[in-house]
Amino acid sequence: MEQSINSAEECESSCLGTDSELSKIKDRLIDDQSAIQVADWFKAFSDPTRVKLIHALLQQELCVHDLTTLLSMGQSAISHQLRYLRNLRIVKRRKDGKTVYYSLDDTHIEQIFLQTLQHTKHE
Repeated sequence: MEQSINSAEECESSCLGTDSELSKIKDRLIDDQSAIQVADWFKAFSDPTRVKLIHALLQQELCVHDLTTLLSMGQSAISHQLRYLRNLRIVKRRKDGKTVYYSLDDTHIEQIFLQTLQHTKHE
């Protein structure tokens, strides 16, 4: 069994590769800074609390108090997660007097989140 797993992960000894194509791919490969930004963005979606926050904000703009009530968490914990999401430009805030309202930063966030959610439910 172990042998079949290894053979699936490695080229056969007779494989000569596709060197002519690799240079074209390498020229178009994502740069390091962009790769870091994409990885950070996906890290934001790796936390269940942040996923719930994003899902709530997908439905409508909400204040911190509403989010603490919905998620049954303290204001400090919610604010910390919102700051993290704001720094990645996943959520944005709007002040109205002393109240701060949060919403998704743009429709790309909504589309990616919904497609990911749909994929998890796909059989």
